[in-house]
Amino acid sequence: MSKQRTLEQPALETVGHLPGSAGYRRIMAAMFAAGMATFVLLYATQALLPELHATFHVSPTQATLSMSLTTAGLALGLLVAGPASEVLGRTPLIVGSTWAATLVACLTPFAPSWQAFLTLRLLEGVVLAGLPAVATAYLREELHASALAKATGLYIGGTALGGMAGRLLTAPVADAAGWRWAMAVAALFALGCAVAVTAALPASRNFVPRPRGGAELGAMARVALADPALRSLYLLGACAVGTLVAVFNALGFRLTSAPFHLSLGAISLLYLVYPLGTVSSTVSGALADRFGRRAVLPSGCALAVLGVLLTMLPSLAAIVAGLACLTAGFFVMHGLASGWVAVRAHLAGASASQAAAFYLCSYYVGSSVFGSLGGSAWSAYGWGGVGMLALALLACAGVATARLRRIPVLPGSALPALG
Repeated sequence: MSKQRTLEQPALETVGHLPGSAGYRRIMAAMFAAGMATFVLLYATQALLPELHATFHVSPTQATLSMSLTTAGLALGLLVAGPASEVLGRTPLIVGSTWAATLVACLTPFAPSWQAFLTLRLLEGVVLAGLPAVATAYLREELHASALAKATGLYIGGTALGGMAGRLLTAPVADAAGWRWAMAVAALFALGCAVAVTAALPASRNFVPRPRGGAELGAMARVALADPALRSLYLLGACAVGTLVAVFNALGFRLTSAPFHLSLGAISLLYLVYPLGTVSSTVSGALADRFGRRAVLPSGCALAVLGVLLTMLPSLAAIVAGLACLTAGFFVMHGLASGWVAVRAHLAGASASQAAAFYLCSYYVGSSVFGSLGGSAWSAYGWGGVGMLALALLACAGVATARLRRIPVLPGSALPALG
């Protein structure tokens, strides 16, 4: 294991881009744009679920397949993209994935049937995998260690704004012109982001392609699956995102029904809570740089629980407040966990990109499975069923958080509180 650790550990503390440098600004601008494009396309249909339900005459659970199949495709793509990046490099995969996803998005508005639409959404998830598979590994390699948690928080903040923009772009357009025009607008937004990523993203300075045989990849995968902290982080990611997606998938059906009767455009305004995710992920990252991830992570779980409880109240104001708390708490958990995976894998002697792929695979499996369960819970039990599902998932996230606080820090970190 010591040999593996040596292979994975360049002296990033002395050669990484420092905050304020031109390279740091270019990296953060490109990663922010890439995160925006990825999550605009990933979540473009979430605000359209009632529209898809009515247009294609499918059930609420079937409508959520436009989300679940995309996240399932992303989970599958991650298992390939992570190891592939060890050979192809991080930068080509980020740029190539952004352009491939934009191309699929441009085809989606022309889908002739529900089955064709779902096929394109599945393919969208597969080609989107390049960015999330390598983003945290790229940041760990290219940035100074002292800035990593904050920089990861900023990247996650870009994904938060992308998720918000996806809903804000598509819902009002769907109200006015239908789902096809809504998806076309999302594709045009992604095209602009792809141009920005291509222009801004610097080539890797600290990555050296390392072709590996199946035996070595298998050995490093076993390390990434055996470490107890990494396993807890995988569970945390799956449960946290499952909570968020289950709630937001069912939200449109609840608010278009009595007693609210809101339009899709009005419902899309509720996604304005997403900038709180940008703030919470950035602030929690900065606090983690100072106090350690173990100390900050439980606050995210507690905030998400409060948010779900508030959504159970029969008041639109309480629902909005609950969504704000849930969103902020989720991005604290996801922002800290995703950056922690790369650091922990590095210290454990595993491939950072492989561990990130495992984390995100579990994350998007959780999104796919629990997101669909949110639609089923709504159909069977109403919002009470959605709330109970969300609280059960957060209880599992709380167990994972408690385990992480008890697992010892691995030696070898320049900043031990972060390992």
